[in-house]
Amino acid sequence: MRAVRFHGYGGVEVLRVEEVPRPVAGPGQVLVEVRAAGIQPGEVMIREGARHGRWPATFPSGQGSDLAGVVAETGPEVRGFAVGDEVLGFTHNRASHAEFVVVEDVNLVSRPRELPWEVAGSLYVAGTTAYATVFAVDPGPGDTVVVSGAAGGVGSLAVQLARRRGATVIGLAGERDHAWLTGHGIVPVAYGAGAAERVREAAGGKVDAFIDTFGDGYVAMAVELGVRPDRINTIRDWSAAGEVGARTYGEGSAACAVVLGELARLAARGQLELAIARTYPLDQVRDAFRDLEGRHARGKIVLLP
Repeated sequence: MRAVRFHGYGGVEVLRVEEVPRPVAGPGQVLVEVRAAGIQPGEVMIREGARHGRWPATFPSGQGSDLAGVVAETGPEVRGFAVGDEVLGFTHNRASHAEFVVVEDVNLVSRPRELPWEVAGSLYVAGTTAYATVFAVDPGPGDTVVVSGAAGGVGSLAVQLARRRGATVIGLAGERDHAWLTGHGIVPVAYGAGAAERVREAAGGKVDAFIDTFGDGYVAMAVELGVRPDRINTIRDWSAAGEVGARTYGEGSAACAVVLGELARLAARGQLELAIARTYPLDQVRDAFRDLEGRHARGKIVLLP
């Protein structure tokens, strides 16, 4: 089978699509033929070595957590899945950017028929991270919540989930994404110089919570806006969070099939939109990551093995 590999830290040029042995499902495991697999900014940092102290790579390394596909084989003691079932889920083994991947059965849920493959295959990381960020700041009716990177993969879901809880949501994003935000009941505000004042004006002077999905000074902005540290959450700027006592709930904080299943059902019913920016075949993985690293795509970039 073909799978993405890299044999040392570096830029997109270290990524290769190689022929590797097809894995075999063991006890409690399922072999999935992958139909779609999302790519993540965190995978860039791991591949570049920027997170070696926290998430070191062992070479040759694979990539990928998100996945959706068809069950090709089940191992002993598997519960709830059979060959031919359509599923979505996740792996912690950096392995889903491939034609086949072995997954623990507890990390899979059935794919709702109405959920497109590319959405199913890119929902786990962005969706569960967004779920965790909203849980961390606990918005409700009467609250005003600001989300930075509001049109990105995580941010676009966080604004919708916060809005579903009855909060007024202000989304920081480029002007080309303002119409999308407005269409989802979000108050759009342009990022850049003067953003804090624009947020203050849009909020009527009172901001209750702040979700930072972008980094680059937004924790400081939240403090400037008068948000209590326990209602600030960042998935990017851990050092700033440590300085002010903000929260850092993110990937891993809600990483379970129960949450993923809830998000999948919402998306299948049209109650949660995960925008898909572009899709790429597996052989164009370098182009996909160049696209991602440009940081201009609204929504997810997905590989289609």
